Amino acid sequence: MSDDHSKLIRMASQMAQFFTTQPDRPAAQAVAAHINESWTPRMRKDFVTQIRAGAEADPVLREAADFIHLPAA
Repeated sequence: MSDDHSKLIRMASQMAQFFTTQPDRPAAQAVAAHINESWTPRMRKDFVTQIRAGAEADPVLREAADFIHLPAA
């Protein structure tokens, strides 16, 4: 896995650690919302592709991938 790809997983993992401690909504939904608001379409696509390809990631990130808005093909 390239460094760019592992960087996306690392950044999302940091979000998951934070949002897991926040009681206002499920962590996966909060991570996805932050990614949808802050990441470029390419970053979102690359992240979801990595998760779906089986990248080692927190279960929160695996669930969050289902809530990520992907760019139209």
